[in-house]
Amino acid sequence: MKKIIWSISAILIVALFIFGYWRYYFVLADGTQAGTLNIFQKKGIIFKTYEGKIILSGFKANVQSNEFSFSVLKEDVAQQLLKVSGREVNIHYKQYFGSLPWRGMQKFIVDSIYEVRGVAGESIIKAK
Repeated sequence: MKKIIWSISAILIVALFIFGYWRYYFVLADGTQAGTLNIFQKKGIIFKTYEGKIILSGFKANVQSNEFSFSVLKEDVAQQLLKVSGREVNIHYKQYFGSLPWRGMQKFIVDSIYEVRGVAGESIIKAK
């Protein structure tokens, strides 16, 4: 009887570990977004994380939401985004199934900036 209980417990622990990894650490998708950086701030009660919103480029007359909400982990990327509010940006992100408090409030995590365009269309930051 003890072997059966121990086996069931071990299977449940392994299943919980696999589910936790899949839910919070498995990268569902990665890609790019382009648009105008609308909001970028450091916020949180216990875990201070960088959070931002981009108004997406393209056709604006649709009725669906045209904002892309994201979090940033890397301090150097966050410092660059803090300086370019209101400008057109092209960023790279990773999407997860769930968010973690220390990783940010969003499921989308920005890990690099490809390009920042100024008011006149000149590029300030370009990918290497």
